[in-house]
Amino acid sequence: MSASAAHHGSDETFDVVVVGLGPGGEELAGRLAQAGLAVAGVEGRLVGGECPYWGCVPSKMMIRAANLLAEGRRIDGMAGRSTVEPDWAPVARRIRDEATDDWNDVAAARRLESKGATLVRGWGRLDGPGMVVVGERRLRARRAVVLNPGTKSWAPPVPGLAEVPYWTNREAIETERVPASLAVLGGGAIGLELGQVFARFGSSVTVVEVADRLLAMEEPESSSLIGSVLDAEGVAVRTSAQVGSVERDSQGVRIRLEGADDVVAERLLVAAGRRADLAALGLASVGIDETGRAVVVDPTMRAGPGLWAIGDVTGVGAFTHVSMYQAAIAAADILGQNPPGADYRALPRVTFTDPEIGSAGLTEAAARAEGRAVRTAFSPLADSTRGWIHKVGNDGFVKLVADTDRRVLVGATAAGPSGGEVLGLLALAVHAEVPLDRLRSMILAYPTFHRAIGAALDQLS
Repeated sequence: MSASAAHHGSDETFDVVVVGLGPGGEELAGRLAQAGLAVAGVEGRLVGGECPYWGCVPSKMMIRAANLLAEGRRIDGMAGRSTVEPDWAPVARRIRDEATDDWNDVAAARRLESKGATLVRGWGRLDGPGMVVVGERRLRARRAVVLNPGTKSWAPPVPGLAEVPYWTNREAIETERVPASLAVLGGGAIGLELGQVFARFGSSVTVVEVADRLLAMEEPESSSLIGSVLDAEGVAVRTSAQVGSVERDSQGVRIRLEGADDVVAERLLVAAGRRADLAALGLASVGIDETGRAVVVDPTMRAGPGLWAIGDVTGVGAFTHVSMYQAAIAAADILGQNPPGADYRALPRVTFTDPEIGSAGLTEAAARAEGRAVRTAFSPLADSTRGWIHKVGNDGFVKLVADTDRRVLVGATAAGPSGGEVLGLLALAVHAEVPLDRLRSMILAYPTFHRAIGAALDQLS
């Protein structure tokens, strides 16, 4: 225990108690401990959270491997001949190595404790203002309690689903064998990323999505693009799909769709979203509604007197970069540094399919729903010199959403081989509200994919 922590009866007293040590929670706990505060970090799973063990990092390792296979298959007609033979073994091995010997957080725990924080293993629950209960332990916070519990994979209430052995992202990440066939329930980022990976490694993949298009929260052009790419790669896509039931089948799992043919696969991956368990946090003990989907916070991440919340539980976006961003704001506020409030106008998000689909700010539909005067521009990547040079695997585009009254971008999408990287310039433009004329005056390096941004800007003159 940190030297500045104290005992009061059966209570252990700290300056700050952080409940949940995902990326943002770990960062915040370490930062406050290094600032001299007595900090307890509470974690019931692994220090570091979902991202390094079952989320962002291992999934991108899988994607990197799958993209190498795709690039190898593009050699014919461009640079010679190739024969690509997928092998999942090195992928599974690399994931286990990265997860520190089969999902072990010893290194992460040492990193946190080296900064002066106290690690408390177990599930934390509020028990009134400034009090967190972890099993038999009671942790009192003199200055702040910070909630960062993360979310868990959510399974929709489909008849029979609870009786069928299915994968979440965790089982998909941990698998040491590629299934012969895979049904993916959910056409969002996680479902599409993992579905494309397994398809490229030889699995017969079917994506089942209840909405009328994939990536329903993104631009329609993004949905059309990834749909056409997946179709060309042999991935079956069922949109507007109403799932009647799920049951065991001699081949594995059978999904019965209303008004459509059944989907049968060896494995079922449920990627229908993630949710926080607010009831498990004891929010009612501090007067906060625990029946909602998120904890409401102000721009400095305050949820109530002496209580802050960061990360997925705030409902802003289930992204590591949002959690880290919020952690910095909350830490500064707890330290009395009067930080500027959170600004999400250019919140970036990337679906790491191939092509990558990166977006920032508002979609066209969202901007119009806000009553803005909107004008859009669209530039196919293949029309750029770099796209023409790239030739195969050059699917993509740049779409800009402009507020014509204010003459600034309020949203943008960059889809393509480096969509997530090209997005950086566009996110900056949205965040800084750079005037359109100023953006058009930029010199964009030739020949790069960024030149498609210039072509799109010209349409907004």
